[in-house]
Amino acid sequence: MTNIHISAPHDSGNIEVLDASNAAKIRLNIREDGKAKFHQWFYFRVTGAGGQNASYAIENAGSSSYVDGWKDYQVCASYDLEDWFRIETSYEDGHLKFQHTAERDSVYYAYFAPYPTERYRQFIAELVDLDEAVYEPLGATLDGEPLDLFRFGEPADSKLNLWVIARQHPGETMGSWWMEGFLPRLLDEGDAVAMALREKAVIYVVPLVNIDGARRGHLRTNAAGADLNREWAEPTPERSPEVFAIRNRMDETGCDFFLDVHGDEAIANNFIAGSEGVPCWTETHQKRLDHFKDTLMALSPAFQKAEGYPVNAPGTANLKIAANQIGERFDCLSMTLEMPFKEANILPDPRVGWSPERCRDLGRTCLDAIWAALPGLR
Repeated sequence: MTNIHISAPHDSGNIEVLDASNAAKIRLNIREDGKAKFHQWFYFRVTGAGGQNASYAIENAGSSSYVDGWKDYQVCASYDLEDWFRIETSYEDGHLKFQHTAERDSVYYAYFAPYPTERYRQFIAELVDLDEAVYEPLGATLDGEPLDLFRFGEPADSKLNLWVIARQHPGETMGSWWMEGFLPRLLDEGDAVAMALREKAVIYVVPLVNIDGARRGHLRTNAAGADLNREWAEPTPERSPEVFAIRNRMDETGCDFFLDVHGDEAIANNFIAGSEGVPCWTETHQKRLDHFKDTLMALSPAFQKAEGYPVNAPGTANLKIAANQIGERFDCLSMTLEMPFKEANILPDPRVGWSPERCRDLGRTCLDAIWAALPGLR
């Protein structure tokens, strides 16, 4: 029998092997986020298990950051890192368990389809080569990585300024897959909506905010152990240089629209969280938010409004969170888009669950919703 070997890829991987000597009882743990106690993201490779009915148990799942996320969750698996499919999974006695007879001697397992920084760099290289995408470096992260900003459309006083960012939380890889749908469509010279949007507005996009955390295999934090989506009130170069640089640039450009793309562990559907509860909130803000959600729901059968986060009472919004800080700071439509780690309850696809291609599709569709929102933003 071939010896089983389990490893975490150096780029975005996360796993700790407790015991892999017996295929029928492989014991694993998820590593914490370096300088923070968060853990839930995992991504690892198994070799030598082809043809064996291997049984895996992630033993510290019960102490993970979002235990509710394990309910009805199915592990992602792939042989080629492109086609990701789901495996029957159970959560019991604090352990996340799954069995799989791999068809090949090399197989990958992950919390969601990974989006390694190497794939991101290739994606960015293709954007940099296009005249329509103006590259604006924002500086460096704590690990010395460049923080990438792209501008689409020529600035003018008459134009709206739109900001879209993704992956403040590095384990929420659906944000990067969403960008693979959103950005290529925004650049499509034959797409009337994309062309009109670039004519009427300037769109600023940060495709991967937390590149340090992504490479390190973190769930929520950067190299300093900071949850970037709790740093927007008082970011610093020492703790949260990513937010510090983005917010400073937003102060220079202004902001009429902000969309922050995330993933949610527990809620098994796509939804929008608005910035209700900020001090400046008015009936006009509510109408803008309702219009955007109604439009997106009409455009995409995969989007819904029935499930989501509780709405903050007036004046109680946490201004450390990006959507709240930006909504208050610029008196604008400011939202968080959440996608599920698990299968979406709406239009389920049991083989793949919520998947990279479905993220891309939603990214493409969001361009239409943004275009429809433009007339009411000022």
